[in-house]
Amino acid sequence: MKPFASIVTILALCQTPAYSYNDCAKAACAEVKARISTIESKMRSGYTRAQGERYENKLRVLKAKRSKLCR
Repeated sequence: MKPFASIVTILALCQTPAYSYNDCAKAACAEVKARISTIESKMRSGYTRAQGERYENKLRVLKAKRSKLCR
């Protein structure tokens, strides 16, 4: 639920005229990078095989988003 709330917050901020497209892109990029960092931190602390597969799948999706958003 937390990632959903942060995405909603970013989208709400991006709708205001005070923010340009670049500001929104930077905010979305920072959010994706933070989520990647969180998952990598969890992976360093140890995990089961099932958790590892979930982490790898999430990382794959997030890294694809990062490559599109963070240019």
